[in-house]
Amino acid sequence: MLAVRKHGTDRFLLPGGKLEPGESPAQAAVREVAEELGVRVAPEELVLLGEFAAEAANEPGHVVRSTVFTHPAAITPYAAAEIAELRWASLDELAADPSVAALTRDHVVPALR
Repeated sequence: MLAVRKHGTDRFLLPGGKLEPGESPAQAAVREVAEELGVRVAPEELVLLGEFAAEAANEPGHVVRSTVFTHPAAITPYAAAEIAELRWASLDELAADPSVAALTRDHVVPALR
């Protein structure tokens, strides 16, 4: 699974961001993946994994709510925009790593298993 770390932070999380006005979660995922990873994907290629909520990794005292999609095809991403680092890791590695954001570690990883 691909995790990212944003500039100025120490936690790994999923690529993504906030919805823009009038944007669906799938449209936001496509836009954010293009902006942050330099990869173009089509909305119809995304598979809904679920909707999750957890304490925000980089905003103490806030809760992040996220609609998470998987993408079945191989991609070749690069760190763009606010992304400082990319990390490919197994589900076991992500589940055991305290530097992985709670939403990813405690909700997304178990849903993928």
